[in-house]
Amino acid sequence: MVCESWKTKLDTYLDGELPEQEMRTFDVHVRSCQSCSADAVTRLQMKRSIQGAGKRFTPSADFRKRVQHSIALKPQRSFLPAWVFAATAAVVLVVGVLTLTYSGTRSGQDQVYSEIADLHVATLASSSPVDVISTDRHTVKPWFQGKIPFAFNLPELQNSEFSLLGGRMTYLDQTPGAHLIYDVRKHHISVFVFQERSLATQLKGNALASEKLPFNMETWSQGGLRYFVIGDTSTADLDNLAKLFKAAS
Repeated sequence: MVCESWKTKLDTYLDGELPEQEMRTFDVHVRSCQSCSADAVTRLQMKRSIQGAGKRFTPSADFRKRVQHSIALKPQRSFLPAWVFAATAAVVLVVGVLTLTYSGTRSGQDQVYSEIADLHVATLASSSPVDVISTDRHTVKPWFQGKIPFAFNLPELQNSEFSLLGGRMTYLDQTPGAHLIYDVRKHHISVFVFQERSLATQLKGNALASEKLPFNMETWSQGGLRYFVIGDTSTADLDNLAKLFKAAS
């Protein structure tokens, strides 16, 4: 019964719609409660399955033509000069293209960021968040060889506040990648590494993370790889860890 009040807010929590302080409190509870963490993982998996199912159907060209034909307006006589319609149509077309381009880029970026946040939450809620447990980068890095189609470097953490907990394989839109987990002052930070070309259509350059996320995030592209650093710690901590990775690469 203690968890009933938490479970009623679980969907809102996973959608990142709780107030910031309540999100942080919920984070702590999910990590310590096996029942709520199991429910969180189950719902995240269902959410990703629904998202994947929604992408499986793409309307054919013939279907589009039939829909457009069925809703097309019949031509009507007009007393306005033809050039007025031409100019208006040109303006509408340009605005529409720009809007669709911007919206498509933003929606693609936001979906990637949302999936990264889901992976971060699901991993921390898991009873076994890492597949290779080690604080030694020379143990963790070789573990990924042969499991993912690229290589990457891990930073030296000596004289820093960060400690490495271990790593695991992960997938983003069916693309394999590496997931590293670090600690700083009892806060968990996830570092994801994927091949840049696999995310080229969703992200451009050194994109900034969405402000809608319940976590802080930093992302950048370097050496053909795309890095994501995400956690509930401060942006300064994330930036410091990102700098260590950039120096190591």
